[in-house]
Parts: sequence; structure tokens; C-alpha cells
Amino acid sequence: MLAAYVTSFSSDSPLEGLEVGERPDPEVPDGWTTVTVKAASLNHHDLWSLRGVGLKEEQLPMVLGCDAAGVDDEGNEVVVHAVVASPGWSGDETLDPRRSLLSERHPGALAERVAVPRRNVVPKPSSLSFEEAACLPTAWLTAYRMLFTRGGLKAGDTVLVQGAGGGVATACIMLGRAAGLRVIATSRDEAKRARALEIGAHEVVESGARLPVKVDAVMETVGRATWSHSIRALRPGGVLVTSGTTSGPKLDDAELTRIFFLQLSVVGSTMGTRDELASLVSMLDATGVRPLVDRTLPLDRARDGFAAMAEGDVFGKIVFTL
Repeated sequence: MLAAYVTSFSSDSPLEGLEVGERPDPEVPDGWTTVTVKAASLNHHDLWSLRGVGLKEEQLPMVLGCDAAGVDDEGNEVVVHAVVASPGWSGDETLDPRRSLLSERHPGALAERVAVPRRNVVPKPSSLSFEEAACLPTAWLTAYRMLFTRGGLKAGDTVLVQGAGGGVATACIMLGRAAGLRVIATSRDEAKRARALEIGAHEVVESGARLPVKVDAVMETVGRATWSHSIRALRPGGVLVTSGTTSGPKLDDAELTRIFFLQLSVVGSTMGTRDELASLVSMLDATGVRPLVDRTLPLDRARDGFAAMAEGDVFGKIVFTL
């Protein structure tokens, strides 16, 4: 089968280890199903895999990719949930200390076929295309959990989304607007600020600029470059939800004095559950909100998509079709 996979690691030149070519079909353990992939989307996780984060040399070659939509072995149109819980685990799979993601212990979704536990498929409504559905399992699910499960936000609340342009950030803007939140977004790039307004932000500001109001919550995926601004943007008692550190995890100043004096909450969030993915799919089916696709490419041009993400030349999701 055709697949995009990693053959070696490089922290400085990650694309050197990316190959697109033939790989064996995945093994299908008892209780698993095979999904014939119609569309799959790219995530920063895939670039980190090319750098060797979360993988060991002895696991290579490894098929990349967490996100896919396609048809299962019973002919059902489905969305793939990428979090694989350990055998016997019950409850929130994101809390399972032995959980993994597709492309970590098991071959990933950037392939013609991917094997997943039967519980890890969610019905795809006909209102969503395969390309749209393939955007959901990582970035959009992460945004959904950040906003509503970990952030506890409700209609009328004000949220700041840092770094408009990335997959999680654009999902936070669009889901927040659909849920009745007042959304403020930041970006260093003027064009991306304009796009953020187009997709639902009520206001945009340059990264680091003073906000018109203090916010109830900040959705933080950037890390070091925006951390102080995020803390200073919060009202007393506000919450910062963090799910990524694209600018680096090492802070110059954690703003601890502000955190305890203003009684702020700093909450971590990772991916989401299968049930949250089902709720997200239902929300999009009901509201008509659709993931923002930056570009669609055939899988044999996967290198072009990886290069665009590595260069930061993205607004929304990069989707590969098969």
C-alpha cells in the first residue's frame, strides 16, 4: 500500500527521513478493524516524529499520521480516533498512562489502509466530506476539549486564541464562535489576522499587543513566545488552557506571582476522547461549521505538505487524499 513514513530522524532537517512509497498492509489484531483511507490530514505531531520525538530507531520505518476518514471493513463511512488506549483500560483514554497515538506504537493514517480498535471509529455523517472529517481527530478534537471540557467555557464568555493560523487555533476560533463565545485572536502576520476575522474572530490583535478587555480564558498552543501575554490577558480567576509549545517549552518567566495573586488556573489538555470526538462530529453536523482546509494534495505529494507545515506556510489544515 502507498504510505508516507519515517526512515530516519533529524532534528535540524526532519524531511530528510520522510519517504513516500510502498509499505505492507497493517496487521489487524482481534477486536480491531481496517479502515480504507479516503483522506488524511497532517499535524505537527508528524513533524515531531520525523525529529525522533516519541519514536525509537528500532521502530523504524513507521507510517506517519494520526488523522483519517474512510470506510471500515463493514462498509461504514467513519472518522478515525487516534488515541489508542491500553488493553483493559476504561474511562477517559487520554488519562491512560500507557496510551499511545497512531504512528507511535501502531502504523499511522497517512496510508491507503490503517488498522484501529473497533471502538476507535466514529460514524461520519453524510454532511461532512471525507476531507473535512479527516481534519477532526487531532487539531479539532484538541480544540473542542480545550474550550469545553478543560476550559469549561459557555456562551457569553470571552476567549483569547493565541497564534491564529495553526490547526488547533483556527478550530478554537470557529468552534468558539459557533458556541457563542466572544473570540479574540492574535497573530504576528497581518494576513493571518485578517483571515481570523473572516473565519469568526470578533477581534484580532498583533501578538503581544494590549487587549481591549481581560478574558475569561486563553487557548495557548504557542508556548514560550506568548506565555507572558497569555497570563497578563486573563481576568482574576481566569484559566489558561495549554496543549502545545510550538515556540518552545522553556519559559523566561512563568509569571508565578500573577498566577497565585490573581488566582489563575493553568490547565493542561491533550487530544480528546472517543466520545468527545463523537460530540464534535455531532456539533459540526448540527451547526454547519466546517474545518478550514489550507490545501488538499494527493498522498504521493506528501513531501510538499510537510514542507509547507515546516515553513509555517499554513492557515488551517493540510489534507492528503487517496
